Amino acid sequence: MEQTTHTPPHNDTLSADDTGAQPIRTNFMSDNVGPASPEILAAIAEANVGAAPAHGDDAWTARLEARVAEVFEADVKVFPVATGTAANGLALSALSPPWGAILCDESAHIFGRECGAPEFFTSGAKLCPIPSPDGRMQPDMLARTIADVQAGGRRLSRPAALSLSQATEWGTVYSLEQIVELTTLASDAGMTVHMDGARFGNALAHLGCSPADATWRAGVDILSLGATKSGALAAELVVMFDTHLAEDMERRIKRAGHLWSKQRFLSAQLLAWFENDLWLHNARQANEMAGRLARGLLRHPGATLPFETQANEVFAILPELLVQGLEAAGFVFLRRTAPPGVEGTLVRFVTGYDVQPADVDALLTALSGIE
Repeated sequence: MEQTTHTPPHNDTLSADDTGAQPIRTNFMSDNVGPASPEILAAIAEANVGAAPAHGDDAWTARLEARVAEVFEADVKVFPVATGTAANGLALSALSPPWGAILCDESAHIFGRECGAPEFFTSGAKLCPIPSPDGRMQPDMLARTIADVQAGGRRLSRPAALSLSQATEWGTVYSLEQIVELTTLASDAGMTVHMDGARFGNALAHLGCSPADATWRAGVDILSLGATKSGALAAELVVMFDTHLAEDMERRIKRAGHLWSKQRFLSAQLLAWFENDLWLHNARQANEMAGRLARGLLRHPGATLPFETQANEVFAILPELLVQGLEAAGFVFLRRTAPPGVEGTLVRFVTGYDVQPADVDALLTALSGIE
């Protein structure tokens, strides 16, 4: 079970001092808690002038598709939506029939954090979770699961889609070689591939490769690309590399209640996000602050890190006394269930693009001062 900690007043920050220094951000609960990038807000204001065609027939959406095609070096179809849950559910509905099986890691957001939305959007497809040590699905486990499901014949759901989280829910990142190995197994079994990219920018910043190499060149058919965690006000994007799958997507979106009449405001956010590589700049800043935090935690004698920090999530096992001390100091983060046999409390810290070195250092200083 997840459990939140005490939330301090005043917007989860410590007050600025008399020198005018910026207040310290104490909320490391999620990258969803941060503000929108100024560039995003400016783009919304700029789009808020005059009349424009509704339901995606506007100039911003047309420019967005052209820009995404440029970024990913491919002919694509794009569909802006407002939430990651909608992006995942709609993408999977294009990949799996109601009698299909969607294979995912047991830690996947679509399996444990979306209130049955994938099953709802697909009208009944079955999610099949596969265990892994660090959120990255293992090829042998995927092959075994495919074989088990196929062996059931008509009595079991047909393996229809593979869903990979990049970055994973444990803050790790699949290498390009790992993605290719998994997507090849899926393709050989007649399955399509979805990538949950709520933190795709963070994964890309870690890998240092092109967006194309990390997606369609590696065998991905549809990407749910998350911008909200990385500076957008509310904007996610379904990117279809297999454009044949896009034929009925507009109807799927309309039927699901996710077709915005004033879609220009979604597309304007995403255009600004891609402009001057703001999305990668924000991701790199978040990753750098996570790395700074992870290195500081590793220097503390009471802390252990069960997973390598490769994106912007840091998991640490701390003595309960230290956890309570951080809570008392006003820091906000997430408690997670520790693995069996592990003593201590497993907590998650998430850094956003707006987190600064002083914020991380304040947390580490508070931790060092707890007796």
